[in-house]
Amino acid sequence: MLTWNDIMETAERGTPPPPRRVEKSEAQWKELLSPEQFAVTRQAGTERPWSSEMCSRFEPGLYGCSCCGEPLFQGDTKFESGSGWPSFTQPVNPAAVAYRIDRSHGMVRVEALCNVCDAHLGHVFPDGPQPSGLRYCMNALSLRHL
Repeated sequence: MLTWNDIMETAERGTPPPPRRVEKSEAQWKELLSPEQFAVTRQAGTERPWSSEMCSRFEPGLYGCSCCGEPLFQGDTKFESGSGWPSFTQPVNPAAVAYRIDRSHGMVRVEALCNVCDAHLGHVFPDGPQPSGLRYCMNALSLRHL
C-alpha cells in the first residue's frame, strides 16, 4: 500500500518504468479526444467540480486512462470525498501513476499522470481515508470505466 511518504519520494526520484509507452503527436491526440478531454489530459486542465456523473457512480471493476486505456484504479478504492471529483485511495499498482511536483497557481501539490501516456489525471493529497490516507482527486474526463 502506497503512503504519502512513498508518493513524495517517487515524485522527487521518479516513477518506476511503465509496462509500455504510448506516445502520440498533439495532432493525433486531438483526433482521438474530445476538446474537453484534450484540454484536461494533454494541457493539464481541470474540469469543473461536480460536472460529471462519475463522481456519484460507484461501479466495480477498473477505471483506466481515457487516452490510452491503461488500468489505473480499482472500483473498490473509489470513495466519496465531497470534493466534486472522482476520488480513489490507491492506484491499481505502484507503476500505474506517475507523480510530479506541481508549483502552479501559487501552491505546491503533487500532480498525478498516467505513467503510460503522460495524461494529466489530477492530483494526489494526504487527506484521504485510512489506512493509506491518500486521496487521488481525478478529473472524470481523464478516466473511463473499463
